[in-house]
Amino acid sequence: IEVIEVNHLTKDYGEHKGIFDLSLSIKKGEVYGFIGPNGAGKSTTMRHMMGFSRADNGNVTIKNLDSWQDKEKIKEFTGYLAGEIALPNDMTGLQYLKLISKMRKMQSFDYAEELLKYFKINPNAGIKKMSKGMKQKIAIVATFMHDPDIILLDEPTSGLDPLMQERFIDLVEKEKQNGKTIFLSSHIFDEVSKVCDRVGIVKEGNLIKELDMDSLRNNEEKTYIVKFKDDEDLSKMANLYDDSSIVNEKELLIKVSDSDINEFISDLSNCDLIYLKEKEESLEEYFMKFYEGDVID
Repeated sequence: IEVIEVNHLTKDYGEHKGIFDLSLSIKKGEVYGFIGPNGAGKSTTMRHMMGFSRADNGNVTIKNLDSWQDKEKIKEFTGYLAGEIALPNDMTGLQYLKLISKMRKMQSFDYAEELLKYFKINPNAGIKKMSKGMKQKIAIVATFMHDPDIILLDEPTSGLDPLMQERFIDLVEKEKQNGKTIFLSSHIFDEVSKVCDRVGIVKEGNLIKELDMDSLRNNEEKTYIVKFKDDEDLSKMANLYDDSSIVNEKELLIKVSDSDINEFISDLSNCDLIYLKEKEESLEEYFMKFYEGDVID
């Protein structure tokens, strides 16, 4: 069942800024990663999902509700973590979370307490004096504490130290196991690789590629690094495999399809090797194919 559907969504801010004819759908229980550099349209897409912006064209539906017309209803079962968080400086963390829980008419504050402990937050500290990372953690608690079915996360680990990033990824994993539907926008490839089922790559407001993370993990074409004892063997293998490249002295990078693996091993058996290892293609390397020359910051 598709619970989030983005249909030909367009918002043109001029000068090629915005999102253009963007369509995607996310199934119940799926974690969908949305990656691209700053300014690619990730946050704009999310703001339309939450009904904060009105589209020039197209629409978004969440659980068959229109994100613009039914935004108040959608908020009841959705958790949203904004990319730019703004918390009131005249409150403590606890006062802020209690205010949000009251506005949401939450029956219990137990899960909020559990998350405060989990992220090692002192909730009685004044927000004004909190570090960026601590404010981010308060915003994360506010996003998850009402146990929403759908969770939209815009650069969620911004400002978190590596330990807290790990804790956050574990939390997303746990929520995924509980059947939550999660839309995660990020430019940290590692966190996207760890938790996402599918990934959409966005460039200049256009969705240019969607990929299944399993197919990337189990890519039928593998890359091997082979180190030879002598140059003669290296030259021989380089001539046999057109798609190979010399990395450095006596080391060769060879791409081999799974169906040709026996032949590859047979060719290698006639050579004197120092080592053979598989080089896994990361999401980042895959992504960079679409972004040659552009910088992710």
